Amino acid sequence: MRCPPVPPDGPIPPPEARPALRVPSALSTGSAPAAMRPPPFMSCAPADTRPRTPQPPRAAPPSLVSPGVATDPYPVFRVLREGFPLVRDELLGAWVVSRYADVCGALGQEGLVAVPPGRTLTHMEGATHRAHRALVEPALRGRALAALAAGASRTAYVLARRIAAREEADLFTEFCQWLPTAAVMAALGLTYEDTARVQEWCRGGLTHLGGHHHELDACLRPHLARRRAHPGTDLLSVLCGAEVDGRPLSDEAVCGLVGSLLGGGGEATALAFASFLANLLDDPHQLALVRDERARIPAAWAESLRRDPPAPVVLRRAVRQVTVAGAPLPAGTVVACLVGAANRDPARFAHPDRYDIHRSDPGRLALGTGRHACPGAELAARTAEYGLRALLDALPGLRWAPGFRPAPRGLLTRGPRTLLVRPR
Repeated sequence: MRCPPVPPDGPIPPPEARPALRVPSALSTGSAPAAMRPPPFMSCAPADTRPRTPQPPRAAPPSLVSPGVATDPYPVFRVLREGFPLVRDELLGAWVVSRYADVCGALGQEGLVAVPPGRTLTHMEGATHRAHRALVEPALRGRALAALAAGASRTAYVLARRIAAREEADLFTEFCQWLPTAAVMAALGLTYEDTARVQEWCRGGLTHLGGHHHELDACLRPHLARRRAHPGTDLLSVLCGAEVDGRPLSDEAVCGLVGSLLGGGGEATALAFASFLANLLDDPHQLALVRDERARIPAAWAESLRRDPPAPVVLRRAVRQVTVAGAPLPAGTVVACLVGAANRDPARFAHPDRYDIHRSDPGRLALGTGRHACPGAELAARTAEYGLRALLDALPGLRWAPGFRPAPRGLLTRGPRTLLVRPR
């Protein structure tokens, strides 16, 4: 008699997706009646009478909300990726997925949307999502992108020259936090006077998920009315004149999209840019290479996003049953996509912990993928490029302040919040 096949290893579906297992009461006690036991000649294998060495129980998976994880999540990411590629984190209240291929699949799924509920592209699905993306992505190119490039370059040189005369400066608070917001405001065609207010709102919780930020909405409404009456060539005019299914976008929809761009362009790009500068300053050889060959800046930026993404944990909510890492998950499930773990998956990247501007394919997970690829990714890349160019031109001796080491922190958003440097 052949032994029954052993089920293959792989992700185990959640309890609610598996049929209940009914065990006879006699078997549940570990002592089956003689009539239920197979005779010796039907045994699958000969009896093993050798003494057995007790096996230690398998370690429980670590939780993302355990103390210290936000300070350095990468050891936990490694444990999850290698031993628990799909696992329920009870403390977090989410299923956690960590391997590169599985994270790509989850982030590209139609049935997974951003949490909490909101009004940005990552909260939409189906035809509504496709229609909004079809009008937003072209709007972020052409003249609007040229406006952003001009605004980013002009602002970057002003900020860099202010720092150049200093003995010591904090690049994060004096450069990284200001530049992305100012660049997006320039692309939108909004006034410089509004930039300072928006910058404070970004610091106070306006993120790439937008949300209903009432102060931002109140600030935008007069501009929307003017753009609808007298459209220009800026990004805000393009959004005000756009239509979905033959109808113009509502003011609420435009405010949501602008909030997403400003939040992503503010917080997310500021942290990504801070990590970018930290990676280069940590390696003077690669910094010198980029200084001499400016065409390498886009590759250096993409590699920094891979190694140190500004959002290492991305939360998604299932609006219907979905399949993640081969397992069915029901509607309402929250899925934590570990972009930080996926971006250092050795099955996808050689020497994944190393920052290497020569890497030929750093992937594109840091700012989303598939249907949820961030529409502002090009804006962020242009902002980072012009920002670095300005710093390299204005601060030829740029280096860390003596004794300083950057200390990134955070899970949903991550990066160093202090960058002490010597400009000269």
